[in-house]
Formats: sequence, structure tokens, C-alpha cells
Amino acid sequence: MNELLEKLPGIEPGWVWLVGAGPGTTGLLTLLALRGLTTADVVVYDALVDQDVLKLARPGAQLEYAGKRGGKPSAKQPDISLRLVQLAREGQRVLRLKGGDPFVFGRGGEEAMSLVEAGVPFRIVPGISAGIGGLAYAGIPVTHRDCNHAVTFLTGHDAGGVVPDGIDWNAIAKGSPVVVMYMALKHIEPIATRLVSAGRLPSEPVAVVSKATGPDQRVLESTLGTCAADVVQSGIEPPAIVVVGEVVRLRAALDWLGALDGRALAADPLGTRRQGQTG
Repeated sequence: MNELLEKLPGIEPGWVWLVGAGPGTTGLLTLLALRGLTTADVVVYDALVDQDVLKLARPGAQLEYAGKRGGKPSAKQPDISLRLVQLAREGQRVLRLKGGDPFVFGRGGEEAMSLVEAGVPFRIVPGISAGIGGLAYAGIPVTHRDCNHAVTFLTGHDAGGVVPDGIDWNAIAKGSPVVVMYMALKHIEPIATRLVSAGRLPSEPVAVVSKATGPDQRVLESTLGTCAADVVQSGIEPPAIVVVGEVVRLRAALDWLGALDGRALAADPLGTRRQGQTG
């Protein structure tokens, strides 16, 4: 393994790597992300980066917290970008470590543009996004040929912390069989109401995956009509991914973590075999 890592490029002095740490568990870190951790002088990390990931940083590396969490005191985005530029200009080898993927609702694009404007060289290292990897860990595929051939990823709140007005909820409700929402737990009631008002059935399956892929992962299965009340009753907490669509029913067959704990998996949760759609 060490020989393989050493063949990969490392961070050069004065460079910034924007790296995705994946949805949570250390095992989903990419090899290039690991290489960055072992060659960085400074690791500027987000709130959703697992502490076990940070333990992989080379001995002596400086760890700087720059987390942003809704409703809590957080670093300002311009200050984070400025700090990356400052560190690079000092000749440091800088790793900007973000949960999930830096370009999927991670503001990595904004930080990269700041580096471009400052003339700082950088590398993008993608990570597994929670909207795909986190759902997979919960036994929910975002696509399945018996359910959908399209999926929409969206954020549940805008820069002001409210449900985004720029999203065409009617179009999404009518055109996207599966909707995956980041940062939507706080506004799940008005979002569900908008989708139902636009024509989605109140009985349509919904799943909330909290703290995806980690040891404290929780999964709440519900429906559009009852998900807001179920979230309150369950006490499920962010960070969480919300998914709407028939693919949620597949969890009855694909909950591999549940199977490890003895859950009996259903062979045909969609009833497609009975409908003659097995070819």
C-alpha cells in the first residue's frame, strides 16, 4: 500500500488541494485523498469530516477547523478562501478537506475560483457524495431500471437558510421520479407540502438517512404525507440526506447492514417479478 501511495502525486509547496473526504466512514476515503493527507503541511477541514480521517494526516501537520453548520457560529466563506490563499502564499502544502464531494453542495467551486483569482495552483480530488454513497449504505440505490431513469439532486435551503425560491418545485415534482435532498431536514414539512401540491402522492415513500455511513447512522422510512411528523417523533438529527421516490422501497431487499444484524431481506419489494418485468 505504501508503495502504491508513493507513486501518486503529493501536494507541492504553495499548492492547495480541494479534497472530498466522502460521506463519513474512513473506508470510503479515496487513495488520492489519503495521499494528500500524508503530504500536507496544513489541513483545513470542515465540520462533517470524521475525526478518524484527520488521524491519517502526517505527524506534525497543522489541523485548522473551518466548519460551517447551519444555525451555529461558523467561519465566513470569504475568510476561509482568504486563509487558503494566505497559507499557499506562505509556501505551505495545503489540504482543504470537505465532507462528501467538494463540488456537490460543498462550495468547493467558490473556493477554487478564489484560488484562480489569486493565482494559486490547485488540484481537485473528488469524493463520494453522501447523496449517492450515503444512500447506498442505507440500501437505497438512486437509480433502478424498474423505478427511474432520472434523479434530481437539490439543496433544501438557500444561502439565507430558507427553502430555495429558485427551485422549480412543480417541474421537479412532475419530471423527476427520484429526488435527493441535502440539508433539507429543517424544512422537510414545507418541501413535502410543495411536492404534494405539485402532484406527488402523499403515500410516496421517503427515507431520511442521518449521519450516513458512520457508526451512528440512522434511517427513517416514511411517506410524503407523514414524513414531517415522523421526523419530529423520531428525533432524527442532521446531517441527513432525504430521498423521495419508489427506490426507497428497495431498501426492504438491499438493507445489507440490517441483514448483518439479522434482518430478513425481501426478494422482490417492487413486485416486478409478478408483473413479468424480470428480463
